[in-house]
Amino acid sequence: MSLLLNTYHRLPYAAKVAAASLRGAILRERRYGANTGSWVAQALERESWSPQRWQQERELWLERTLAEARRSSRGHHLAAQGRDLHRLEEWPILTKGEVRRRPRALVPGGRLPRRALREHTSGSTGTPLVLWWSRNASHRWYALVEARMRRWNGVRLDEPWALIGGQLVAPVNRQRPPYWVWNLASKQLYLSAYHLRPGTATDYVRALAKHRVTHLLGYPSALADLAHFAQQEGASPPPMRVILSNAEPLTAERRQRIEGFFGCPVRDSYGLAEITAAASECEAGALHWWPEVGWLEVLDDDDLPVPPGQPGRLVATGLLNDAMPLVRYETGDRVRMTTDDEPPCPCGRRLPRLAAVEGRLDDVLVTPEGLRVGRLDPIFKSQLPIHGAQILQDRRDRAVLRLVPANGYRPQHGDELLQRLRQRLGNSMRLELELMERLPRTSAGKVRSVVRTFPLEDDPSSSPSSEGSDGASDGVSNGASNGAAKGA
Repeated sequence: MSLLLNTYHRLPYAAKVAAASLRGAILRERRYGANTGSWVAQALERESWSPQRWQQERELWLERTLAEARRSSRGHHLAAQGRDLHRLEEWPILTKGEVRRRPRALVPGGRLPRRALREHTSGSTGTPLVLWWSRNASHRWYALVEARMRRWNGVRLDEPWALIGGQLVAPVNRQRPPYWVWNLASKQLYLSAYHLRPGTATDYVRALAKHRVTHLLGYPSALADLAHFAQQEGASPPPMRVILSNAEPLTAERRQRIEGFFGCPVRDSYGLAEITAAASECEAGALHWWPEVGWLEVLDDDDLPVPPGQPGRLVATGLLNDAMPLVRYETGDRVRMTTDDEPPCPCGRRLPRLAAVEGRLDDVLVTPEGLRVGRLDPIFKSQLPIHGAQILQDRRDRAVLRLVPANGYRPQHGDELLQRLRQRLGNSMRLELELMERLPRTSAGKVRSVVRTFPLEDDPSSSPSSEGSDGASDGVSNGASNGAAKGA
């Protein structure tokens, strides 16, 4: 792979366009087919279904998934234990570690379907998680992406669009444009997330205008960087209809910064490469689940359901992918669903709604006393002159608050943030402040808000974060999730 990448980087730009377009044609064939148009129309029609209709249809889809899963090695093993695998609650929680160690044990009959697609995600641990999608699951997934992300926002697949992602489309040490490559097959401008810095944003904006893109998909941190630097450089925003956010948390500050420069709405999304759960934001600001993708459970630490409206661990059973059915899969995310008495969404769609993504289970700090502290983003919610922030815990007794100062920053601003962090962590942990020009990105181009570099000793399933690697592929996924569900 490195040899191919080095060869690609030595090509003239026209040859890079040809190479990217060839790759784009292959991906387009994997993701879209003759049925895409009708599946998009059906997805949009299902948004008017009643809860009773959804329940009836989803129970049939769940029965099909469980039937396939019973044919796997995991299913045979559990059946030998005397479990009734026709009932979802009889299946134990499936961890990422189990999927990583024995992915073939989850394949029905031990044989992959013809032309199965190999996917992967590594999330916060940097360790690859091998997945297989059936061709049918891929086509159905991307039809949902087209329906619930593009069509909801007045754009279409056949329009020019752009993506800011973690593929090395330009050498990291490149000092002049292009920091992107044009993919003719998909009408896609692929922009590098690694080259955004003061002095390059205007080049990015000009490329967006030149290719007349109607919508831009990317990590919120990269989109906010682009908006911030471009505004500082006095660049004129290109005309676009919508910005689609994925793979990281979209904070209010990031949304305000992106919309303030581009002058169009930002719509958030959530998803997993495991295609067990997905959601997208409507024009009313609500995040709607995609019920076709997964059967969702929100559980407490004892694996018992939490009351509606309360946060808990998201455990999902995939309903799309017959090549590798994942039953009661521990997503690694904490979420909160809306309650049954919530008023209908003003957008008119009857899809269920997600109240909040509370964060990744791994995105917690651990005090010397063993207290686990998450939900740290509120300490940054005032209008302080900082461009970015990250909390690094490299030892149990120390945390480092990394800040990228903006114009007007003063030492007292850092002291104020340290005090807020102290209020949440107590006095037993040493807190330090580090000012940086840029926050480190993972190998997938993401910026993690919380990085913990050691595992929890009392939780063998917990893994440390890795600053240097996050093998998520480009696409739809919220930052709370482990990986990216190949979007758009």
